[in-house]
Amino acid sequence: MPPIDRSVVANLPSFAGLAPGELDEILREARSIRYPKGAAVFAQGADADSFFALLHGHLRVVKTTPRGQQIVVRYVSPGEIFGVAKALGLKAYPATAIAAVESVALCWRSVAWPRLTEKFPSLTANALRTVGQRLQETQARVFEMSSEQIEQRIAHVLLRLAKQAGRKTQAGIEIEFPVSRQNIAEMVGSTLHTVSRILSAWEQQDLIEGGRQRIVLRNPHKLLVLAERHARSTVSSG
Repeated sequence: MPPIDRSVVANLPSFAGLAPGELDEILREARSIRYPKGAAVFAQGADADSFFALLHGHLRVVKTTPRGQQIVVRYVSPGEIFGVAKALGLKAYPATAIAAVESVALCWRSVAWPRLTEKFPSLTANALRTVGQRLQETQARVFEMSSEQIEQRIAHVLLRLAKQAGRKTQAGIEIEFPVSRQNIAEMVGSTLHTVSRILSAWEQQDLIEGGRQRIVLRNPHKLLVLAERHARSTVSSG
């Protein structure tokens, strides 16, 4: 297998601060894998024998509860390191990562993680920053689930996805990867019927534009006002 060119990761946040020679050394232990849409990169409960960096595409991370309910935990965007379960003291992957679109990732064996992070402190710092951001997102979602009405939760999810992977178009800000109404329901802890009803109403109000697993934010400012409305009323009533 030919060596991986350092240019594919040189500008990624996860590898910031690393010298060219250091990147070459890290990449010597990696292999590139292409995942077709719908393919699982790893499965919940499987041995966490590898960790990854996403180069192209988007992944949907899904967790199945003991009762069999599926929850979309988050989406992975290009440049992110993911699947570092053993770095967190876990022997198995806590969730399943699925390619939302055709994606390409670099893969390392998990046994290399302690050695690489010890030798290259920048890699450790970047990974910890990523983990910290994910914890903040998780805390925000827990707060939203426990304190906000369903409309606010949906608005927050759409704004978060647009910030993570939105591109400006003539119609508005389009989320770059396919997102179904069922995916949104699994992110906000509601039913498909409720989410569909709200999104259909927002389409009629020209807040969003929908399609087959396609969402465009037509009026992000109004969605932000809607998302923050409950938070303001909670603070004022306290």
